[in-house]
Amino acid sequence: MAADIPSFTLNTGYKMPSVGIGVWLGPDGGGEVAEQMCKTALQLGYRHIDTAYGYANEEQVGKAIRESGVPREEIFLTTKLPNHHHHRVAESLQESLDKLGVDYVDLYLIHWPQAYTEDNKTISYDESPTYIDTWRDMERLLGTGKVRSIGVSNFSVKLLEVLLKETTVVPATNQVECHPCLPSFELKKYCDEKGIVLTAYSPLGRPKEYDGKPVFLEDPDIVRIAQAHNSTPGQVALSWGVQRGTVVIPKSENPGRIKQNISLIKLADEDMLAIDAIHKKAGMHRSLLKYHKNSSDGRIFGWTYEQLGWNMKQGGIVLE
Repeated sequence: MAADIPSFTLNTGYKMPSVGIGVWLGPDGGGEVAEQMCKTALQLGYRHIDTAYGYANEEQVGKAIRESGVPREEIFLTTKLPNHHHHRVAESLQESLDKLGVDYVDLYLIHWPQAYTEDNKTISYDESPTYIDTWRDMERLLGTGKVRSIGVSNFSVKLLEVLLKETTVVPATNQVECHPCLPSFELKKYCDEKGIVLTAYSPLGRPKEYDGKPVFLEDPDIVRIAQAHNSTPGQVALSWGVQRGTVVIPKSENPGRIKQNISLIKLADEDMLAIDAIHKKAGMHRSLLKYHKNSSDGRIFGWTYEQLGWNMKQGGIVLE
């Protein structure tokens, strides 16, 4: 039975469950772990799976769907176009469909705005295919029956503004890192105004070993709210995400946590305000992703932060 959680209606009219299972498990894809994780999630009521060509586990995700006993039409399935396929969008989608063993995906995303060559060499910011060129090819997929909605990932306000001026189809979603340390209020406001649903990846952040700084799941306000609701800090963070109008796609291999992650709680207005303010605390406003920490030349996948439209604030990366 599907979990009792809200869904958000996309600008295409399709409904997207507010909680999904994320399937990024490292460069090797996770193999049987990814398959079992998806099977467990579907058994526990998830009806939204988020994978990508670059996650190297589309075959395992497809196998989990087929063997789950859950009808395909009840599952919202997302996959993504890799950087080195920006010049062959339709062909790459078909490869993903073949690996997944499905006729269509519910949502197809440009994984990153940066384009690479087939041998993974960076293409300059202003060389073809630009993300505008790629999006126009994405638009052509809508008449094929192979995708129900299209969207983007890791796009800032700056990139979205250019995209919307140059093309005709408004993305259904924009998937970005988003959590109490990085609430991205400006980006969310912009997406709300344009009818774009914001989807949060890494909604539970990372352990403090990542950068030695406090993590929001240990923040006193999060802990206090969790105790008051007889829940976990993770449930508080995910419930905050959904209640503010974002889709969340947490990841876990643990069946108990997988179940917790889709068990949302109702937060009071004062709870929401307290969580909204966590990023204002000293040292908290930051990205928690490793590629920012490891970016020695100030570039992410070949582009500068300025080209990406991401601002450095309070020692962290803010998607605004």
